[in-house]
Amino acid sequence: MRERLQALSNIGTGGRLIRTHGDFHLGQTMLADRGWVILDFEGEPARSLPERRRKRSPLRDVAGMLRSFAYAASATEQRGASGTPEGWEARVREAFLRGYFERVEGSLLPPGDDAIHKLLSIFELEKAVYELGYELDNRPDWVRIPVAGIVRLLESED
Repeated sequence: MRERLQALSNIGTGGRLIRTHGDFHLGQTMLADRGWVILDFEGEPARSLPERRRKRSPLRDVAGMLRSFAYAASATEQRGASGTPEGWEARVREAFLRGYFERVEGSLLPPGDDAIHKLLSIFELEKAVYELGYELDNRPDWVRIPVAGIVRLLESED
């Protein structure tokens, strides 16, 4: 895993660094009459305040939401429910990414689709590794969710 992150991190970040949400996932959103509302811009609680205030690539928040979709699908099964519909995670990922890339200011992103997808892959893998630590500390019976995500991300071709 370290080798994969190191290899992926050799690409330049490109794009602009901005203040981001820092803890963006489904639990930080709410559907209201006027549309989707994003909540709680305090950042990741485990990080120090200076670290939370650091400017970062907006793709970190995108990766957080993508991991949240994977969690939603896996947690449904983990809790003994019938699971999500076949292909649900892939469809919501695709719809979210399509909507994001249609609306995002292009200068915020690295130039070229390959660089964007590689950087997004790095951030997803970092998020899954963070999730593994969180689950080991707080919900050991949920460890299989981030482990499955790490395995999937390491096996994916970029």
